[in-house]
Amino acid sequence: MTKKRFKKEHIVTSVVAVIVDDEGRVLLTRRSIPPFQDLWVMPGGKIDLGEPILEALKREVYEEVGLEIEVDGLIDVFEHLTPGDDNCHFVILYYRCRPLHLDVIHNEDEVAEAVWVSGSELSDYEIPAGARFILGRLFPEQPLNGSRDRADA
Repeated sequence: MTKKRFKKEHIVTSVVAVIVDDEGRVLLTRRSIPPFQDLWVMPGGKIDLGEPILEALKREVYEEVGLEIEVDGLIDVFEHLTPGDDNCHFVILYYRCRPLHLDVIHNEDEVAEAVWVSGSELSDYEIPAGARFILGRLFPEQPLNGSRDRADA
């Protein structure tokens, strides 16, 4: 039996901030780099070795969109296997957060644009399946484009 080869020889653990403001809008970012280039996701990224999880979450949010956040709690944990040549294995922790201010300054090296979106507008955005699943849990009354499977982040 042939063992599947991965691009990296370890699991990549990542954090994602689902930032919801006082008006019930969520912050979406359109990625300018892989993974999920040109799709709408929430801010996040890899946890550095030795870095506490919530510090990584706050760091990634600040690096991508210039926001300071308060973490409300864990929403869910996802496993994602990237198909094709990328062939990476991710474990992604999604946290619900509140912004301490609304002045978004996105990092153009990673984020093409950032917008605050109401639940009723989410179906207008191309969002990967895993992120759609999470948003569907926060906005259950809103239909989102595509299936709500857990196969994609």
